[in-house]
Amino acid sequence: MHLGPVKAELAAAHEGLLAGTAGLSALAELGSVRESWERRFESARRECGSLAANLRGVARAHGETNETVKSSFTPVARPEWGVVR
Repeated sequence: MHLGPVKAELAAAHEGLLAGTAGLSALAELGSVRESWERRFESARRECGSLAANLRGVARAHGETNETVKSSFTPVARPEWGVVR
């Protein structure tokens, strides 16, 4: 999961919101909601980063298992049954 651009996109979406809206209490809430989302994005980024190495290892092991299983059928492949892959 790539969350790099999310914070900048969120900031861009909030640009200009303060202009002409002085005194609206909703803006204070919007600011706290934005901060909450930024914390959530950061938390998700950290979690994904901590899982990355393990997920790569699983993918590598899965690929190796696929190759092992595929090659295990080579000795019993019968050309008259079709193309040996």
